[in-house]
Amino acid sequence: MREILVAGNWKMNGSTAAGEALVDGIIAGVPEGSGFRLLVCPPFPYLASIATKISGSKVSLGAQNVSEHASGAFTGETASAMLKDVGCEYVIVGHSERRAIYGETSEQVAAKFQAAQAAGLIPILCVGETLDEREAGTTQNVIDEQLNAVLNAAGVDVFAAAIIAYEPVWAIGTGKTATPEEAQDVHRHIRARVAERNSDLAEKVQILYGGSMKGDNAPGLLSMPDIDGGLIGGASLKANDFLAIAEAAAQI
Repeated sequence: MREILVAGNWKMNGSTAAGEALVDGIIAGVPEGSGFRLLVCPPFPYLASIATKISGSKVSLGAQNVSEHASGAFTGETASAMLKDVGCEYVIVGHSERRAIYGETSEQVAAKFQAAQAAGLIPILCVGETLDEREAGTTQNVIDEQLNAVLNAAGVDVFAAAIIAYEPVWAIGTGKTATPEEAQDVHRHIRARVAERNSDLAEKVQILYGGSMKGDNAPGLLSMPDIDGGLIGGASLKANDFLAIAEAAAQI
């Protein structure tokens, strides 16, 4: 059985004090059991302080973005080795907000994915469609293009040390959520695409759901056979909300 990952993407929220209080609350309430892992992804300025707070706990550390470059004259950017140096184990690449707001292409996302792995980080590759794309019936085409950018650049074997997160963009921050069955359909499709190149690896790769997962809908989503956790936005900013999802994961 694949491990369940509950990952909190704090986005551009918080402060030093608020972030430390949040992880204190999470650590204090981690459910008993095994088979699941918790992850927090704070803004860059708080990574080092949060790394110290969670040291020795059941909570891991990740970053929200990374440069595709290893070093050099790239003002304002952060290299994978720097994230590794401050204690990160994971990094999100290709989040829908990075693609939509900052114009990141699938090719650039693939380069970030490879840079992260080269430094020993586990990339969480985000893929997903907008509402217009869903209504046009092109969800699978969009997913395939985003996924193939990494598969074609790096090969399927890289997913032995990576995670995929399906983000229905239309369900992020809108209060809308794909039904468990709708989410499962896309997760199944993603796993099938990986299986076309390596069926054994496809059975092992974790695929997270990233569209407004909360404590009340987490049990239904996590019960689906191809959903292996959640990439959590708003519900990750309050310890009790995040822990409600963790509790659902612990019951699977």
